Amino acid sequence: MGSNPWTPDSWRAKNASQQPIWPDLVELERVHKYLTAVPPLVFAGEARSLTKALGAASQGKAFVLQAGDCAESFSDFSADSIRDKLKVILQMAVVLTYSSGVPVVKIGRIAGQFAKPRSLPTEEVDGATIEAFRGFIVNDEAPTAKARQPDPSRMITAYNQSASTLNLLRAFTKGGFADLAQVHTWNQLFVASSKEGRRYESIADEIDRALRFMRACGIDITTEESLHEVDFFTSHEALILPYEEALTRKDSLTDQYYDCSAHMLWCGERTRQLDGAHIEFLSGIKNPIGCKIGPNITSDELLSLCELLDPDRTPGRLTLISRMGASKIADVLPRLVKTTQDSGHPVLWVCDPMHGNTFLADNGRKTRHFDDIISEVDSFFSIHRKLGSWPGGIHIELTGVDVTECLGGTEEVLQDHLDLRYETACDPRLNAKQSLDLAFEVANLLRKGIRRTEVAR
Repeated sequence: MGSNPWTPDSWRAKNASQQPIWPDLVELERVHKYLTAVPPLVFAGEARSLTKALGAASQGKAFVLQAGDCAESFSDFSADSIRDKLKVILQMAVVLTYSSGVPVVKIGRIAGQFAKPRSLPTEEVDGATIEAFRGFIVNDEAPTAKARQPDPSRMITAYNQSASTLNLLRAFTKGGFADLAQVHTWNQLFVASSKEGRRYESIADEIDRALRFMRACGIDITTEESLHEVDFFTSHEALILPYEEALTRKDSLTDQYYDCSAHMLWCGERTRQLDGAHIEFLSGIKNPIGCKIGPNITSDELLSLCELLDPDRTPGRLTLISRMGASKIADVLPRLVKTTQDSGHPVLWVCDPMHGNTFLADNGRKTRHFDDIISEVDSFFSIHRKLGSWPGGIHIELTGVDVTECLGGTEEVLQDHLDLRYETACDPRLNAKQSLDLAFEVANLLRKGIRRTEVAR
């Protein structure tokens, strides 16, 4: 931040990477003006509640599950798809909580995850150069010049879809669907008959027995909200800055600015330039924020990011999301964790084991292998245990649909299977079976770490 007071448009004086070139600036201004007047999608008090929960996670008192779509779609939008994603996240959270005894902070990559950074601004299709697909908030995935032209009005569509998604999520999580008595109903049809589904059903049976025991002891479980509702927060990458600026509001209680497009916003590996527009924007909002950290960052860069994004050293304010790759994490992450420990910054460390493990399969499809994902998570936990730090969470791209986008898993997806149900708009996602597989693996790592801590005491 510079010497001038921060405002929601301060970022405009900085270099903004990964922004589309909008062909109609008059329309862009009209959309921006419209979005500055619409109701907020989330509220400042909700964001403060998430900061408190993340603060507990940074102190080893909770674990974060941040999960959802790579990029939400305008074309595949329904109550069923939202429900199925929520089901998987709730299932994973139950596995993690029940198996490890650690409270789980549930954050969805949902209700706003419409934009994607790209390695190149254009691509070649049938000999023609067209704009890259930057997510449905910017353009369409169809491989034509017209479809790929950035359209500011898509930001209004993104806002409206986010509002509808949030309404449904709130109804599901507070209206009975998330009740622990419903744990059996969260099992998708294609998961229930799998090995992962059977392991999950075993936990669900044990939860049923525990609830019956509590009732038999005369405990009125109907009055315990935590058994019937869950706190579910939303997040997305704060990539398209005109959209984020337009939805930033000054909180009437604290007189501070919050980006009301989501409870939590994060900055990507490609947009975390210290003197860039994205860091400038995120430095001024009071939401909890995240920053993706790749293998090329230096210790000095990391310290500067911490000072810019969390100068007051508030627990829960800053989450560092490591995305190293299974082959690099052991060589890089220990130094970075030690850097934050020595500096006293109360950051929360979360592992993104997806983005550093992407490769092209023989058929040209982008994919990830489940074994690499597990390997990176395992290294993440091992590194934190050795340094006496808390492995605070995982950041996962998943879907509730039975896709074949990532290789491996207990019921193995092979390269020959990739074309069967490869449906992502951008990066490959774990399906529900693979997601549950991962939850059981992480729960086991959590349980081992907690037991070691108890023995040491």
